[in-house]
Amino acid sequence: MAKVVVFGTELVAELAHYYLTNDSEHEIVAFTVNQEYIKEPTFCGIQVVPFEEVTTLFPPTEYKFFAPLSERKMNQVRAKVYQEAKDKGYEFISYISSKATVLTDKIGENCFILEDNTIQPFVTIGNDVVLWSGNHIGHHSTIKDHVYFTSHIVLSGRCVVEPYCFIGVNATIRDGVHLAEGTLIAMGTNFTGKKTDEWSIYKGNPAEKAKISSKDINL
Repeated sequence: MAKVVVFGTELVAELAHYYLTNDSEHEIVAFTVNQEYIKEPTFCGIQVVPFEEVTTLFPPTEYKFFAPLSERKMNQVRAKVYQEAKDKGYEFISYISSKATVLTDKIGENCFILEDNTIQPFVTIGNDVVLWSGNHIGHHSTIKDHVYFTSHIVLSGRCVVEPYCFIGVNATIRDGVHLAEGTLIAMGTNFTGKKTDEWSIYKGNPAEKAKISSKDINL
């Protein structure tokens, strides 16, 4: 069992509390956010402490960290918090649902993998990756750091997903695809090409590249 400090006091943090409490051996000892964002002294019945003071109150030699934040700014907000906590010396846990089918042991830290995901053999998943419920991750695929999958996505075999990608609900990605850094695949998209351009958006069936960059949207 690890004693864990969780970053956040919004909906995803509430979900993390539910999953860690009901489906893990970890114990949440505190939530933390930057001082200016503290609205109440407790969240889910647990104390909230300033991120600026967290190493004093919960030193990284004794506690671990979890930052299951949303996809805001193409995962860059979550990546920033992840790096800041790393710089403070924390090790991270990952949450992998007991109701997921996981046939690989190559999963990094600060991952949030929910129920009904099927992760096939020879898949590699990096750090700070979110897989919401009900996705299929095909064999021999690689998902790199700071990536967000929503729900009911099919990522076929032998794909590579570079950092900072976001995949919308019910998207389908054919086998052997290379999603470049910062790619946004919109919900319901059927991507049948072989690769994407960096910081691009694809939508439709079949997928077409949008005129705007994924850097220009505010998820």
